[in-house]
Amino acid sequence: MKITSKFFFMALMAVAATLSSCSEKKNATAPPPPEVDVVNVVQKDVPLYREWVASLDGVVNATILAQVQGYLTKQNYREGDFVKAGTLLFEIDPRPFQASLDEAIAALAKQKAILQTARANLARIEPLAAANAVSQKDKDDAVGSVQAAEAQALQARAAVRRAEFELGFTKITSPIDGIAGAASAQIGDLVGTPQAKLLTAVSTVNPVKVYVPISEREYLEIVERHQQRQNTDAAEKASFSLILADGSVWPHTGTFSFADRQVDPQTGTLRVAILFPNPDFILRPGQYAKVRAMYKTEIGALLVPQRCVGELQGTYQVAVVNDENTVQVRNVKMGERSGDLWIVSDGLKPGDRVIAEGIQKVSDGIKVTPRLPPAKP
Repeated sequence: MKITSKFFFMALMAVAATLSSCSEKKNATAPPPPEVDVVNVVQKDVPLYREWVASLDGVVNATILAQVQGYLTKQNYREGDFVKAGTLLFEIDPRPFQASLDEAIAALAKQKAILQTARANLARIEPLAAANAVSQKDKDDAVGSVQAAEAQALQARAAVRRAEFELGFTKITSPIDGIAGAASAQIGDLVGTPQAKLLTAVSTVNPVKVYVPISEREYLEIVERHQQRQNTDAAEKASFSLILADGSVWPHTGTFSFADRQVDPQTGTLRVAILFPNPDFILRPGQYAKVRAMYKTEIGALLVPQRCVGELQGTYQVAVVNDENTVQVRNVKMGERSGDLWIVSDGLKPGDRVIAEGIQKVSDGIKVTPRLPPAKP
């Protein structure tokens, strides 16, 4: 009987301890709401930019060809230098062409002498024919001889002119101001043949032409905006920036030059040319760069940082903290991006507090402690 009483007492103490522990757990303080970083939705006018991969080219690219066949004797320019229009670039051995010119001049002198004799003969026959002292046939023959001599003299004169042209072609000059490229022929080469006509090329690179391929949709948007600007008093002009391969921005802005006549059927793009000043000739044909253009201004756009937006199966969501510090997960429609900000086209209003990051860590309806980021100095 004593053992049973003792066992009952110990069981009673255990139950009391358990009840005391449960009471302590119920009275324990609940953990505070989690702290989250929030940002305010900002409303302002935002300039929107687009970028395209572009290729550089000369405004004029003159291909320098040998127009006569001969041996190259001189190269009078330094490859890569700037040359003026009329600068002597190459010389071909002129001696064969000088000989051809001398021969043509001699043939012309001979034809002039024949023409002079024919005219003198006609001058003697004409009064005799008027007095019927010679036959009409003799007169006709004299007239025909003069006309034939005149035609041969014209032919000889044309041969002289052609020989002069060919002699002039032995001195090859630049037709434009620009940068002269590497020579495609060496001193002593036979040039002017079908296989060796190309000598070099000269490109005008100030300004430099930058080609940008734009899609059909972009082209139609640009045309529509251009028409809208023409109907308003304040027409904003498109400005172009050039971003080079090293990431630097070219210090001169570009101006629109022209749009190509047709869309490329293989790529579905339209080629647009933009001119950029290049006073020091740093930019060269063949380079690749990016062209950035401000194509419109979004008036009164609502902006949030891109890190605030989550995506789930193509649906964009943000976590909004209301006035009672309760999280509301909202579906939103996103517009275009501007730097590290994203335009919200639907689902938010100015002043809404949005959780800055970690939307996956919160759930709809929970309480949080919002914390604004420190102000930038």
